[in-house]
Amino acid sequence: MDERQLIADAKAGDRVAMGELYELHARRVYTVVRRLVGDDHLAEDLSQEAWVRAFEKIHLFRGESAFGTWLYRLATNVALNRLRRSSKRHTVEAGADLPRTSRAQDDVVVTRRVLTLAMDQLPPGYRKVLVLHDVEGWTHEEIAKSLNCSAGTSKSQLHKARARMRSLISPADTGNDGTRDQARL
Repeated sequence: MDERQLIADAKAGDRVAMGELYELHARRVYTVVRRLVGDDHLAEDLSQEAWVRAFEKIHLFRGESAFGTWLYRLATNVALNRLRRSSKRHTVEAGADLPRTSRAQDDVVVTRRVLTLAMDQLPPGYRKVLVLHDVEGWTHEEIAKSLNCSAGTSKSQLHKARARMRSLISPADTGNDGTRDQARL
């Protein structure tokens, strides 16, 4: 069944269609939210909240954009609203022990882990703009509207976020004994 039919069926209250839409998009919704909030458990909660809202508001989906685009925007807004309401940020160790089958996969897991740890160290404002612009592809104008700031502020925050990421993921200094200083991460 194609996605348009699933959406039509979900609008009519078909729980099977809702389940199939969930299966198609659940991983991406979680990933988007996780990158914004920097906390595995909070991301799980907010992802579920986004799904509840999506199915409550699915009748508002007009099909002018892809369903995934509408859904990810909704999930992003759920996460941003929670971040606005919460002044303190939780830090939970990210990543899971994934089965490793090759050196290349090990390198990918390490790279993702380093990037996740670095993103978790960014100030929330930097992280939001970086994720929305570089990961989600939002324009500075869209970010400014969503975060209630100017496009110039968005650009400035993105520049600072990228600079901070570079400093966080750059190779650590080598000590006199030849070992690397990993204190930054």
